Amino acid sequence: MTRAFDNLGYEDFRRMAGDPALSAHEKIGFPDAYREGYEDAIFGDILGKLPNLQDRSKAILDIGPGCAGLPRRLIGHSAAHGHELVLVDSPEMLAQLPDAAGVIKVPGFYPDCEAALAGWKGKFDAILCYSVFHYIFVEAGFWKFLDYSLELLADGGQMLIGDIPNISKRKRFFSSAAGVRFHQSFMGTTEAPQVDFRSVETNRIDDAVILGVIMRARAQGCDAYWLPQSRGLPMANRREDVLIVKP
Repeated sequence: MTRAFDNLGYEDFRRMAGDPALSAHEKIGFPDAYREGYEDAIFGDILGKLPNLQDRSKAILDIGPGCAGLPRRLIGHSAAHGHELVLVDSPEMLAQLPDAAGVIKVPGFYPDCEAALAGWKGKFDAILCYSVFHYIFVEAGFWKFLDYSLELLADGGQMLIGDIPNISKRKRFFSSAAGVRFHQSFMGTTEAPQVDFRSVETNRIDDAVILGVIMRARAQGCDAYWLPQSRGLPMANRREDVLIVKP
């Protein structure tokens, strides 16, 4: 049975984290088919875009890690490289992840957790926010999210806002011949997907939002880049990444 994972928020994920009827992927808002077998490739893509993760003895922040395979890979990678890893998520999600040396769990809703992270301003060498920004965009002030994250970033630090569902990119893809074929195969139909470039999608991230994030980061003295995902990732045809680097 296909489950519906639209219009989720922080409280929904708190509830889902403790639901034994859901798989680890479903607890973070994905059907199993969207993540099963892809996590090594996803983690490899992350490592390629955050080279500070490959160094030793760095301070790492993962915003909204969830409880599936990616944070477990990051925990293992951080232990092997001597990193200090801070995980910020709901207490219910964090309880699903193993405790380990060098791992600090901060329960709460990011970015409304300033007190818990007060000692970390300007300290993080890498910040990861993967498959989470579209929820923050709806539920939190996303300028606050960005501004606060940049305050936490160390000189030379890197921040990856990854796996951003971009409705503009999705429309471009589904108006192409490749996108029509993809839709027909996935849906088991001969009909073409309906695409309206003139419509404004409420609470959806589009090119303008991503460009705004890049320009705001640059206005604060950081370099910021709009990046494609590796072609082998499950939603690379309709999701993109933003990399921010503090000189």
